[in-house]
Amino acid sequence: MSILMRSALLAFVCFFLGACTIRQTVESDYPQYLAKNVRESKLPSTDKARHYFLPPQTRSFSYEFRSFLTGASNLWIIEFGKMLEDTLKSADVQTAFGTLTAVDSASGADATLVFELRDYSFADFGAHISLNVKLMNAGAVTFEKAYTQAGKAQGGKMFLGGYFAQKNAVQQSTKLAMDEILRRLIVDLNELR
Repeated sequence: MSILMRSALLAFVCFFLGACTIRQTVESDYPQYLAKNVRESKLPSTDKARHYFLPPQTRSFSYEFRSFLTGASNLWIIEFGKMLEDTLKSADVQTAFGTLTAVDSASGADATLVFELRDYSFADFGAHISLNVKLMNAGAVTFEKAYTQAGKAQGGKMFLGGYFAQKNAVQQSTKLAMDEILRRLIVDLNELR
């Protein structure tokens, strides 16, 4: 194949993908996904935090990817900040903490967890999350630790279910990674004096 034909084919593919992009927002029904999977997190309980704060860069974080297994024209959009907030409002997390309410500032309330996103990606068929979490009391940091976790790979689901299983694969892998981060966070908080 000549260089001119390869260039033309590449240009056509790029145009086709751009012109026929179907935007798929993963977060849109994530609260319903969490409600259907209540009590599966099996989180320990703690009384060390009562509030949470998501900094603007965490709250607004969005990640996009394409998967040829589920159709290259689909652009999967993961609004991780919204998914994190949905997670923190979920029945499992509320039960684990007794109550956990959002605040507008990290410095205003005692027993406030601050979740700072360091990285989120969906690669190798699974979610990869890195969060820095601080516990604030009286405006001071009393605990801080970075948590990194990969969610269970969902390659089989994506391969067999294609487009129809992609959203669920992202939601499940993200939830499993967040469950493990929260489990480890709660254990660490309970070790504080």
